[in-house]
Amino acid sequence: MSTTVSPLAPKEFIDPPAIDGVRLATGSAGIKYKGRTDVLLAAFDKGTTVAGVFTRSKCPSAPVEWCREQVKRGTAFGLVVNSGNANAFTGKNGKDQVRFTTKLAGKAIGCKPSEVFIASTGVIGEPLDAKKFDGVLEEIVARAEPGHFLEAARAIMTTDTFPKTATATAKLGKATVTICGIAKGAGMIAPDMATMLSFVFTDAPIAAKALQKLLSEGVEDTFNAVTIDGDTSTSDTLLLFATGAAAKRGAPNITKAKDPALKGFRKALMGVLANLSEQVARDGEGARKLVEITVEGAKSKQSARRIAMSIANSPLVKTAIAGEDANWGRVVMAVGKAGEPADRDKLSIWFNGIRVAHKGARDPSYDEAEVSEAMKKPEIALKVALGLGKGKDRVLTCDLTKEYVAINGDYRS
Repeated sequence: MSTTVSPLAPKEFIDPPAIDGVRLATGSAGIKYKGRTDVLLAAFDKGTTVAGVFTRSKCPSAPVEWCREQVKRGTAFGLVVNSGNANAFTGKNGKDQVRFTTKLAGKAIGCKPSEVFIASTGVIGEPLDAKKFDGVLEEIVARAEPGHFLEAARAIMTTDTFPKTATATAKLGKATVTICGIAKGAGMIAPDMATMLSFVFTDAPIAAKALQKLLSEGVEDTFNAVTIDGDTSTSDTLLLFATGAAAKRGAPNITKAKDPALKGFRKALMGVLANLSEQVARDGEGARKLVEITVEGAKSKQSARRIAMSIANSPLVKTAIAGEDANWGRVVMAVGKAGEPADRDKLSIWFNGIRVAHKGARDPSYDEAEVSEAMKKPEIALKVALGLGKGKDRVLTCDLTKEYVAINGDYRS
């Protein structure tokens, strides 16, 4: 957790409202950090459903394997998250630490270990000493109460420079339901399902299967459309919990994701996921520029996504933007290497609304001074038009600075 807040951070950090059926508290177990909270616990009322999406890394963490198995049950009573140690690449010991932690939490909450979800973030390959949770989790449960989402977001930070929270409301039947979410992530971000860690909560009464479909659809154009450094974490976890408490206020019980009553909820959920994923991009390690890359005129949306990601993950493009250089040559390079249909002589490129390249060459009206001034802005819109079809997509990334190298050179120590 950095003491210097990213210049791209939101002007204020919101503390979302309480969700009926969710109690939160944080504590200090001393996993790695001193003088700060590093454990989050959430306790849920009976009847809470859960959905999850996880990393598709072939080397997942022990907590990911646990959650992937337990989410099949569709119900949850608790969540434990620690920062400072990812409990990844830790062999049989890692699985033992997960079982020990969920047993402790289950006893403290009053539920089965299988009804507790767990996530860990931090250093990979270092054994996690879950005995440090003994006594801490009981104390946390005793003072857990509604609200405290901002506090919860702070507890799960690693190299993040600010806590990430978001909230929205929607009409479900005659009732207003609330959605609140937190996330952490600043490096090792090229999600293949979600972000490093994100937890979303709602009081809407939605069955687990419908909730899962909503979440799986929601990540595609939000968390899966964000990259910081092209590296997919072993720990990527996004969990969505629905307490169903709004049923008492007249919200209908939803069993199918296609239910027309979900129109407003689906839009609100997308808004929360989009907000959180953008905050992750804004907090990229060492970032000074938020970069939105739009690719249009591709053969398909999928093709546009692959080309946009090729640009977003290019160190040469990202360092050029860090240097406030509208280097369209590097963009052309990234388009060409993506392995997708492209025609050099139909290509056009814009930086912050200024066309710098057109039909395979520098734009005839190119003005170096105008473009240089535009590149000084903290937010850069990079657009590529391929001229081949109707496929369009956009992704978010950030620049690549010397600070990124410094942060990651010193991370494990």
